[in-house]
Amino acid sequence: MSACREIALLRELKHPNVIALQKVFLSHSDRKVWLLFDYAEHDLWHIIKFHRASKANKKPMQLPRGMVKSLLYQILDGIHYLHANWVLHRDLKPANILVMGEGSERGRVKIADMGFARLFNSPLKPLADLDPVVVTFWYRAPELLLGARHYTKAIDIWAIGCIFAELLTSEPIFHCRQEDIKTSNPFHHDQLDRIFSVMGFPADKDWEDIRKMPEYPTLQKDFRRTTYANSSLIKYMEKHKVKPDSKVFLLLQKLLTMDPTKRITSEQALQDPYFLEDPLPTSDVFAGCQIPYPKREFLNEDEPDEKTEKVNRARPLIPHRLNKDEKSEGKTLKYVRWLPLVHGIQVDE
Repeated sequence: MSACREIALLRELKHPNVIALQKVFLSHSDRKVWLLFDYAEHDLWHIIKFHRASKANKKPMQLPRGMVKSLLYQILDGIHYLHANWVLHRDLKPANILVMGEGSERGRVKIADMGFARLFNSPLKPLADLDPVVVTFWYRAPELLLGARHYTKAIDIWAIGCIFAELLTSEPIFHCRQEDIKTSNPFHHDQLDRIFSVMGFPADKDWEDIRKMPEYPTLQKDFRRTTYANSSLIKYMEKHKVKPDSKVFLLLQKLLTMDPTKRITSEQALQDPYFLEDPLPTSDVFAGCQIPYPKREFLNEDEPDEKTEKVNRARPLIPHRLNKDEKSEGKTLKYVRWLPLVHGIQVDE
């Protein structure tokens, strides 16, 4: 039912920083649903990769701080819209944050890939046993790693904090070897170890409800607070020349608060003093400058295998016929992502 859910959500969502669904196509011959979206030439995965490569080539070129601020503001604005409409994204990561290229929406952020998005209610309902814990591991909030039975808006905020740190440093802040992680259990020792190695082990006063987490007994058994006595977000960011008294660090600290009940909300973050100091955020994240980034890479296989299917979540599939014809006519390019056909879906073209 994920295709039904995603289509239903996308048809209702209308915001400048959320990707727009243009059309839905049913292909009965190959049993697929094709979703047609506005085409964005860039995404944060490729933008960050570009800057990381410059460091590796010993010609470091950091993302301009004004660009980082504009990117973060637009991400928060889009997520605030989703949260205000009772929608959790649940899979925020750089590859799902698109940026428009040349055109009327130049430099505008588009939050994409709503395949894992869910409506939520107040009061929150517990997760169903068959409902998978999502959010890519590097961007997964600690409460999920400790077996939390409810999704809250705070999980999206933690992921935004991870993306913010990555924009500032060009490195994933909680990088962990994915092959070490088994998805059957929410508790992931290596991922938690990476978080604690950066943030330090949470003090009882900082996260009082941690003792109520389902995996807290495992946490006590596997971890020692003293191991991380010298770790802190301040020390980690100082290595990347971000001062602990700067407004940029103070906002990052609020986004990456361990206790989800104390984590800043998207509405509060949009009003943070960081966005009131120069340079102010702009609607064009490139601030009118020449765009140095190569366009995103795409897959063109008509029949992707199981491995390719997973990649398509980050890099949408584009048929050659759409790419070539529409570009030559000077129209806004679209991108298409395929989903398994679900019986009983009725959609308009």
